[in-house]
Amino acid sequence: MAGTRSSGVTTAPDVDVPSRRYVSVQFAPSDIQQLKTHAAELVARPLPDRAALERWVLDWSELESLVHAGFSRRRIAMTRNTADPEIREAYGWYSRTVVPEWERIRKDLAERYLDCAFKAALPARFELFQRDLAVQVELFRDENVDLLAKDRELRARHARMTGGQSVDLDGKPHTIQQANARLTLGDRRTRESTYRAVTGVLLGHAESLHGLLDEMLVTRGTIAANAGVADYRAYAFLDRARFDYGPADCLAFHDAVERVVVPVIRKRREQRRQQLELASLRPWDLRVDPHRPEPHRPFRDERGYIDIGRTLFAAVDRRFADEFDILVRNNLLDLMSRPGKAPGGYNAEVRDIRLPFIFSNAVGNASEVRTLLHEGGHAFHTLATRHEPVPQLANAPIEFAEVASMSMELFAMEHYGAAYSEDDARLNAIALLERRLELFPWVATIDAFQHWLYLHPGHTRKARTEQWLAIHERFNPGVDWSGLEDVRSHLWQNQQHIFRAPFYYIEYAIAAIGALQVWSEFRRAPHDAIESYRQALALGGTARLPDLFAAAGARFGMDETLLERVVGSATERLDALEA
Repeated sequence: MAGTRSSGVTTAPDVDVPSRRYVSVQFAPSDIQQLKTHAAELVARPLPDRAALERWVLDWSELESLVHAGFSRRRIAMTRNTADPEIREAYGWYSRTVVPEWERIRKDLAERYLDCAFKAALPARFELFQRDLAVQVELFRDENVDLLAKDRELRARHARMTGGQSVDLDGKPHTIQQANARLTLGDRRTRESTYRAVTGVLLGHAESLHGLLDEMLVTRGTIAANAGVADYRAYAFLDRARFDYGPADCLAFHDAVERVVVPVIRKRREQRRQQLELASLRPWDLRVDPHRPEPHRPFRDERGYIDIGRTLFAAVDRRFADEFDILVRNNLLDLMSRPGKAPGGYNAEVRDIRLPFIFSNAVGNASEVRTLLHEGGHAFHTLATRHEPVPQLANAPIEFAEVASMSMELFAMEHYGAAYSEDDARLNAIALLERRLELFPWVATIDAFQHWLYLHPGHTRKARTEQWLAIHERFNPGVDWSGLEDVRSHLWQNQQHIFRAPFYYIEYAIAAIGALQVWSEFRRAPHDAIESYRQALALGGTARLPDLFAAAGARFGMDETLLERVVGSATERLDALEA
């Protein structure tokens, strides 16, 4: 049956998992009738006191965890092998059939909960859960259920379109990730030929991706209109529970990046041009290390990749290495690039076992160690909350979830010497801090473009391209694009978030500001910073963003003053490393 295809992720790890108290071990979320039967019982069950409500919430959580895990397992399977038609259909069937049914059920359960007078007697940690439920009920429209399913299918179509891309180099097929690794090589002619070959493949999909986005914009606009909000941007901010900042804060952040960060990037790119002794900096010159002729490749295979990750996690704190080993032992990693895998990397919670799964596309570059450290930070966040009896309370806002991951990158940077030579440690630290600085203008680019896309429904592709080029010019200085105008016009198509996670990108900048503050505390008092970090992660979704940031030793914000402070700390450390 299409709905029961397995992802290969274990259901019996060697650590404790929640026992089923409400549904039988034979229950499968893909069985719609069983799902409806349990949901009907929950909706009809009397709730005469607080104890009954608490038990009801636990039973709801158990049912939701199984539905969530069913989706996660199928999504993991689909991204691991986009070419398998049975796996694709299993994911598609679940998205089209089970998820819409669960959305209707969840709305009924949320209303039942919100109508119960005893909810006020529950502990304070339920406050944000109740707030978010109220918003979801407010946004819910039955006519949107099928549209949301269609949107998920469009996102899956994007994964299929991009997951199978490959490029021939030196007479051999390469995945896009394998090809992009050549952009770190010292030989400039190789970098240029690789860049032109890769962008040639990507441009071959340009019209299809324009068409896909057109369809997404219409679908998402209709969802927003049905929900009675002004536009999809307003819908997305509500749906993502953004109560501590709004669109105006994002626009002000764009201006702050232009004033504070773009001059720093312009200066550093001019420095790069001089170090490489070039007449002008071209797009294939941005990833090569100007300090050495060949890139640092610290591992060759998944075993070596895992060993470096474990070493660095242990150097930060032994507990992180022990937690990482849970994933290693239970095959909760898929790390190396291969044909047919979806691009990118992620950490996904498999909720029935309360464990994380890490997915990436490594080919041996040092930058991919940073990817593993980043996703490891997400994994440790999942593990920090795995014993929360109500999983809905375990999920932190994305803005803080990314603090967990970015902070781990910076913690490990201070211990690169445990895995690398002294010179490799220094040069990789420079590369990480440069990447952190360059993140800000790129986030501003993508975020500003998304604001424009959804505030101008019905725009032409010509207008879209013109606006993209204007935004790109605003935030990305110092690169010569002559002769590559078509490539530059379609760079946005390389950013999967535009297609698969609309308005999910500003979080990276907010989190980077937080992580740079946490890193400063770590440099001052490592032990205290790690303890604060772990305690903040354990709060999950039971505290507001400002309180989560404060627990980790940071101030929540995206204002110009705070941006100046963290950028100043990073540039000061860069200057010292480069001296």
